[in-house]
Amino acid sequence: MKVVAHTGDPDLAMVYIGEDESGRRLEFVESLEPPYLREEKWVNILSTLWGCPIQCRFCDAGLKYKGRVNAATMLAQLDALVSMRYPDRVIPSRKWKIQFARMGEPAFNRDVITVLRELPNRYVAPGLMPSVSTVAPKGCNRFFNELLDVKHELYPHRFQFQFSLHSTDPEERRRLIPAPTMTFAEMAEYGDRIYRGEGRKVTLNFALGVGLQVNAEEAMRWFNPDSFLIKLTPMNPTVQATRNGYIDDSPDPSRFVADKADQFRDVGFEVIESIGELEENAIGSNCGQYLERMNKCSIPVSYSYPQVSLP
Repeated sequence: MKVVAHTGDPDLAMVYIGEDESGRRLEFVESLEPPYLREEKWVNILSTLWGCPIQCRFCDAGLKYKGRVNAATMLAQLDALVSMRYPDRVIPSRKWKIQFARMGEPAFNRDVITVLRELPNRYVAPGLMPSVSTVAPKGCNRFFNELLDVKHELYPHRFQFQFSLHSTDPEERRRLIPAPTMTFAEMAEYGDRIYRGEGRKVTLNFALGVGLQVNAEEAMRWFNPDSFLIKLTPMNPTVQATRNGYIDDSPDPSRFVADKADQFRDVGFEVIESIGELEENAIGSNCGQYLERMNKCSIPVSYSYPQVSLP
């Protein structure tokens, strides 16, 4: 597999497109969170599937699905990013966050567990912090049980686990995420088990879209603020989110996030307000966004970095 295109701003976010010998393509990303420098926080985001079979109504990664990404190719995505910044594989960042959250639902791919076990042996990185984000699909008990083991064995204090909820109404959530998923009660039980009072609380992520029900008191019915925190962000303007009417044209989405954050704080939750940089929307650094644009518009390859060959 090789890198066939990339775009972005090295001081904010870079998106890379990898292609294998059969023509399958995936995205992987490196990003910063201004005003933090790369030595303070560096985020790498990997694809775990070639596309995604769930086809969430706000995500461009589900427009095509061509199978699981094996462990070697997940590590190759990471090696490509590391080799451009730290060829000796010594990563000095105080927080090196590796997110299994780009294209694909990670619970559908048990090779994610293989990669999590390999990371501490592959790099010298005292700031290593893996992050797994999931919509909590049913039928993946083996993955979730193995994830419990690897989290408590290798990353008891430096691990981020996230449920992507996006609505507190179960029926609406089923429309947004058209796949069988855990109930809120099942997610709450699993979240308590993976947190267990160690490290970071489990994140409940809501991408706030037009008309979606996100109710703080309803979240309190199921999730204990002692184990869970809330992350709020404006919904990204992907092709799917725009087509389905979830995008707010307000020039200041932060106000909507702040109002909703106050509601969750009032019932006892810790809240992260994640606004991001508007430039990231132009870059296409949201899930599946750049690849979809590239497929539709024949975006040319950018050569601001040397090409990187992946095994």
